[in-house]
Formats: sequence, C-alpha cells, structure tokens
Amino acid sequence: MPGFERFGEQEKKEVQDVLDSGVLMRYGFDGMRNDHWKAKELEAAIATRMECKHAQLVSSGTAALTIALASAGIGAGDEVIIPTFTFVASFEAILALGAVPILVDVDDTLTLDPIAVTQAITKNTKVVMPVHMCGSMANLRALKVLCEKHGLLLLEDACQAIGGSYEGKPLGSYGDLGCFSFDYVKTITCGEGGALITNNEKYYTNADHYSDHGHDHLGQDRGAESHPFLGYNYRISELNAAVGLAQIRRLDDFLSIQERNYAILRTALEPIDGIKFRTVPEGGVENYSFLSFFLPDETRAKAAQKALSEAGIDGCFYWFDNNWHYYRKWDHLTGLKSLGNLPQEVKDRLPDYSKADFSKSDHWVGRTISCLIKLNWTESEVQDRAKTMAAVLQKLV
Repeated sequence: MPGFERFGEQEKKEVQDVLDSGVLMRYGFDGMRNDHWKAKELEAAIATRMECKHAQLVSSGTAALTIALASAGIGAGDEVIIPTFTFVASFEAILALGAVPILVDVDDTLTLDPIAVTQAITKNTKVVMPVHMCGSMANLRALKVLCEKHGLLLLEDACQAIGGSYEGKPLGSYGDLGCFSFDYVKTITCGEGGALITNNEKYYTNADHYSDHGHDHLGQDRGAESHPFLGYNYRISELNAAVGLAQIRRLDDFLSIQERNYAILRTALEPIDGIKFRTVPEGGVENYSFLSFFLPDETRAKAAQKALSEAGIDGCFYWFDNNWHYYRKWDHLTGLKSLGNLPQEVKDRLPDYSKADFSKSDHWVGRTISCLIKLNWTESEVQDRAKTMAAVLQKLV
C-alpha cells in the first residue's frame, strides 16, 4: 500500500485507450468511444473479485458511503452507529443526508465494540456501520446478529481494507452493503474513486440512479432518460476508472507483497515483552496494509512514534492525536460547524460530543501505533526496517 507505488505499463495502456477515444465521461457518446467502457469493466471486475452481484463505481469513498446510505432510504433523523476511530468521511456522509452520526467505542480490534453498539441502539437507529480501519475488521458476526435482531442495516466501510476477508467472504460483502475507496493512497487506486457493492437489487438500482442525477439509464438516448427520483453527481471519469481497472487486476499480487512485508515486521516484534498486537476476530484475514500494535501506555506509545521517526522509520502513525481519524480532534463535528443550516433533526438528536465519555476507546487508541506496509520495499529493506524497529521498541518497553 498504496497502489501508486506500482504504476506501470498496464495503467498506461488503459488510460491511453480512453485518451485515444476522446471520451472521458462514463455515460453516453457510444459511437465515439471505440467500445471502451472502463467504468463498466471495473464494476464487473469488482463484483467478481468481491463475490457479489452488483458494484457501483463512483467518484470517491465518501460518495460511496453517501450513496449506500441513500440507496437504503436513510435520511433526516435516522441514526447511524459509527466508531470513534474512523475517517471524517464517515460522519460527513451521514450528515450530508440529514442523518445523525452516533459515535461508540472501539475495542481491541480497533473497530466497533459490539457491546457498545448494543448500548447505543435506539428506536431511531437504522444502520450499524463498522469501519475496517488499517486493513482489519470488526467482529462482523456479532454485529450481524445484532442487526438481524433489531432490523438494522449492516453497512461495511471497507475503504481501508480491500482484499481482506471474514469467514471466507471478502470484506464489504458480509453486510447488506459495502464501500471502498480508491483514492491516491489506497491499496489499489483510481487516483480518485470509490465503489459500493451489494447483493440487493433495489439498493443497486437506487445507487445507479442516485449517483447520476437520478438518471434511470434506460434506452440509448441519455437526453431522453427518465428521472425516477432526485439524485446528485457522484460519477467517476473514464480516466480514473481506467487506472483502477489495471490496478484491480493486480490486487492479489499487491496483497501477497503486503503479507510478506507484514510478516517480516511482525515476526521481529513478537518476542518483545510489552508489545501486544491488534486483535483480528476469529475467521478474519487482514489485507496487511498496516501493522498495528499496542504499547503498555499512552506515554510510551507517543515516545515510540517519536523514536521510530527519529530512527528513520517513516509511516508509523499515532492516531490518538490525529486530526482526521479520531474523535478527540473533530471540533467541527462537536461544534456543528457547517456552511449551511443543518437539519433540525441533527441539532436535536446529535449527542453533545464535547462531554462524551469514550475512555474505552482512549484506552486502546491511546496506546496504538500503526505502521504502513509499502509495496516497493525490497526484502532486505524490510529486514533492515524490522531490526531497527525491534531495537527502538525494545528500549522503550
């Protein structure tokens, strides 16, 4: 990770096809495009790889989350449960629809704690959205049981975990809907892009229409298409889709490299007393894009991140102080800072996060270091990195 490390002739070829046709839009202009439909081809490849019936390609992972929620009818006042450790896009997508993000604690998986989810469910809850941060997953079986018991939608945000699996199913395909990001720093990239997957025909049809101004995409004349309901412009371009088409064909190769590099680093750190690795639920397989582990306490975790950086080990993140990924720095959410007037349902139902107690999340995230696994490392480079990391951490714990 990320896929741009391996850009090459395959990506160039797919992009050149689009440039040669001159058609950069994914819809229409049938006679000009020389039968090149990169977005359609990528959707088919995603559906096949993720073992699901439908894939809808869109402009970003954020767009995918927004459209997934909208496709299932989520709107004003509906509550969506998300973890305290995620990316800001999670609550942005929810708020964009007038729905209400309900933050709950994470556990040692660094994802949704099923016990915390149980306690957060109300009569207004409609969706449970686990976010598979840093390449690994929530306890999806427990969450699915909860969703079935309460009649809730299970929406997997797998934007950081493409290629991982749970109980033999690709991440994103276990729930009712799954979402991916293909931005520039993801395991496979379109430059900018995203996708949602589902086996539900209605959700797919809604997503197809909603992502393109409500167009029903029936017939051969785009100008004559009907609009069954309001939509917005979340389309991806053919250029972006072309890059992604080349990249998804290489996904399994990327995962194999990541697994090798991950294993070398983990093997070096496992003997160190005081280092505990993130819990992967039984039946789960990471996509190996990050190696996440816990230090004994917050003080030593901060010191570890600093020491690793000073030793030349880049790409090791301390999320506890991160502006984008942890609730403590989301002042714009806490203060409801928006350019426009937010819906009254949001104002009335959003908890006062300035007073929230997420000490259980703090216990885990405050001790966590996540180290990015790169694709372009040689095996000798990974071995050297592993030795340096082990030496640095051994002194701290």
